[in-house]
Amino acid sequence: MINKTLYFCLLILVPIMLIGCAEQIEEPTKYATDHEGIQAAERQTKEIKRKETEITLAAIGDMLIHSPVYQDAKTKDGYDFTPMLSLVRPFLEDTTISIANQETMIGGEELGLSSYPAFNSPFEVGDALKSVGVDVVSLANNHTLDRGEEAIQRAISHWEQIDMMYTGAYKNEKDRDSIRVYETEEGMSLAFLSYTYGTNGIPVPLEKAFLVNIIEKERMAAEIEEAKSKADVIVLSLHFGNEYERMPNAEQKDLVQFAADHGVHLVIGHHPHVLQPVDWVEGKDGNQTFVVYSLGNFLSNQDGLYKRIGGILQVTIAKTEEGRSKTIEVKQPTFIPTYVTRSEKHTNFKIVPMYQLSNSQLPGFVAYYQEIKSHMSQWVPELKFVE
Repeated sequence: MINKTLYFCLLILVPIMLIGCAEQIEEPTKYATDHEGIQAAERQTKEIKRKETEITLAAIGDMLIHSPVYQDAKTKDGYDFTPMLSLVRPFLEDTTISIANQETMIGGEELGLSSYPAFNSPFEVGDALKSVGVDVVSLANNHTLDRGEEAIQRAISHWEQIDMMYTGAYKNEKDRDSIRVYETEEGMSLAFLSYTYGTNGIPVPLEKAFLVNIIEKERMAAEIEEAKSKADVIVLSLHFGNEYERMPNAEQKDLVQFAADHGVHLVIGHHPHVLQPVDWVEGKDGNQTFVVYSLGNFLSNQDGLYKRIGGILQVTIAKTEEGRSKTIEVKQPTFIPTYVTRSEKHTNFKIVPMYQLSNSQLPGFVAYYQEIKSHMSQWVPELKFVE
């Protein structure tokens, strides 16, 4: 009787044990599937965290509006400078953001237009720049105070009216303290800073230092640091160097090294009224800063071959984000040399890409064009030219 009972119990227990074993055999397969899913999710998370963004930036030199230039732009309804810019428009419109050095204040006709040595230009200069794709203007230069505060305030009012970002000259202290940050649709932010070596001996009012930014390393360092906390990219415009000298001097190189050491990504130079070369400058942390020491005159009535040659700098700026780290790289520098054509009577001004010139516009232009290309790329052999 005991044996029968034991046998019966065994018959019941064995299937139960087999079922339990079957469940244990299936478990490793389930674990492997879950583990693979976790690994896939981790890979996907890493891929999501890495993000790459690219934009392009263009920069042009001095908009130096002498009286023959604005007289040539005169129409029955005001002034129109856009025909002068028509051939260079494509190179300013096809970049994400473009910046110009507006050397003369656009105080408007009501203030009284004037030329060298105390400039005041029509509002329509700003309208033309806006229409051909310029997004930012640098206003800190040696002519900023030419016609006093009234010209500056009138100019700023018009820049605001046409929704143009300006930097380097301001309407008040609060305006100066607001770092200019341009947010692109691609998701990259650029801070624009601008400073000049001086104002042609015209003193900056002590109580109104906001009217123009002067090159002062201590303040510049503080504003660069503030800009770094607010933007991905730092673009610094410097009005410096010796007029009509085709190579940068020691002071220019020192200031660019200072900028590189403080993490500036791009330095755009103005004032010499002639082209000076581009270069890479290594900062103290091993970072690379790209500089064009002078972009020369873009539009002016100055005489002399090299004073009529300017150019358009184009660069690509890449931002790579991975986790909490972010890197910025300026790359693919490109240059388009330009030449200001005009009639013998100083009319019909037009900015022409040099590769589009003819011998009737500039006899022997091919040799001059090759010389300019060699001049600009002497320190950066990889500099490309659009032609």
